[in-house]
Amino acid sequence: MALEVFHKDETLQMRRKLIGQSCRLFFSRDPVKIVRARGQYLYDENGMQYLDCISNVQHVGHCHPSLTQAAAAQMDLLNSNTRFLHDNIVLYADRLAATLPKKLCVFYFVNSGSEANDLALRLARQYTRHHDVVVLDHAYHGHLISLIDISPYKFRKLEGQKEWVHVAPLPDTYHGIYREDHPDPGQAYADTVKSLIDEAHKKGCKISSFFAESLPSVGGQIIFPTGYCKRVAEYVREAGGVYVADEIQTGFGRVGSHFWAFQLQGEDFCPDIVTMGKPIGNGHPIACVATTEEIAAAFTANGVEYFNTFGGNPVSCAIGLAVLDVIEKEDLRGNAVRVGGHLKQLLLQLQTKHPLIGDVRGVGLFIGMELVKDRASRKPATEEAAHLVRRLKEERIVMSTDGPWDSVIKFKPPMCFSIEDAERVCTCIDQILRDSISSNTDSFPSNIYYKLAFNEQFFFNSFNFR
Repeated sequence: MALEVFHKDETLQMRRKLIGQSCRLFFSRDPVKIVRARGQYLYDENGMQYLDCISNVQHVGHCHPSLTQAAAAQMDLLNSNTRFLHDNIVLYADRLAATLPKKLCVFYFVNSGSEANDLALRLARQYTRHHDVVVLDHAYHGHLISLIDISPYKFRKLEGQKEWVHVAPLPDTYHGIYREDHPDPGQAYADTVKSLIDEAHKKGCKISSFFAESLPSVGGQIIFPTGYCKRVAEYVREAGGVYVADEIQTGFGRVGSHFWAFQLQGEDFCPDIVTMGKPIGNGHPIACVATTEEIAAAFTANGVEYFNTFGGNPVSCAIGLAVLDVIEKEDLRGNAVRVGGHLKQLLLQLQTKHPLIGDVRGVGLFIGMELVKDRASRKPATEEAAHLVRRLKEERIVMSTDGPWDSVIKFKPPMCFSIEDAERVCTCIDQILRDSISSNTDSFPSNIYYKLAFNEQFFFNSFNFR
């Protein structure tokens, strides 16, 4: 039986009545009603096509036929929980193991990135018998209470920082305390973590773990300086803790040159725990924690069974296997290198033309373009970024902002994003910025229109859920 279809205004009215108002929409003042999608394209109720530049969850493309076929075939055969012996979960774990360093060889399957990070926190505390956690400023690790507590992006808007949470400076070489002109920013930022650990020890606290996204996303599409993660891992392990790499945004080949973003730090760096989510199921609710035999053994030794009703079920694992197949067969890592490299070069060219573009950074199809009031002070251009996003939407390009000041235009498109897509986006950005300059030689107008655009974008990003 076909589902009932409502007019856009009626759908919006029903949503406002039935759905919690903290669950915000993109472009909430004039939302786009999307009724179907394919690849990197979204289609509204009138058949208008939008280019999707931000759906990193739909990793191999919206509604990929290989995935829908795998899901339907397995659903027609069997879907049960993991207490029944079944091939899919072990086949999938084996495939994931082949992408990781050898010591990360034990897997727990869950349903979301938040669940994965919550489990990682439990594993770390059980293994180390320590409680405290070190995190990066502006970090976001999920929406569970345990994860809001270790997410400065969230807890600063709520109940504040807990005593057992220690916040290290974000290793941002554009805005941070150590910038691109520092001779060794990786070591300098790592030493700030060491100082935090030393201060915690003086208070009698013990560090269970260091949590970090391998490339901070909410923090502003940050690329860690060389050597940072390796040195931090050494300091954390010396303190009896473990290093947790949150790959929920960046894993599965998004960086192109490597399957996992933590591998950008070199072959001699390996986390103790890796969490996965978002792209792992291309929109299907599956997530995972990978860890070592030693950490897993300590978790088992507590005598309490770990059971997740839906985590690792046959349908989820069939979809996960299909995602891995598509990444390989369609050379999506290679595409991330080629298209991401071209996109970054186009943005760098725009930077030479438009003073509003302060920085372009990223790797593969994980790229940020930061807007600033002026390049000398690097003052974030928050309202201008919101206006650019709004104008791009009018050109049927879906974009969003990130970073502490919502001044970073983020690019995290489906991995099938093309050269032509990259050129289309950059042509539109160029035109919008040129039009804005010609209409006002000082800056973007700061009238009510742009303040509304800013407020809409800022409020949406305040509810960035996992």
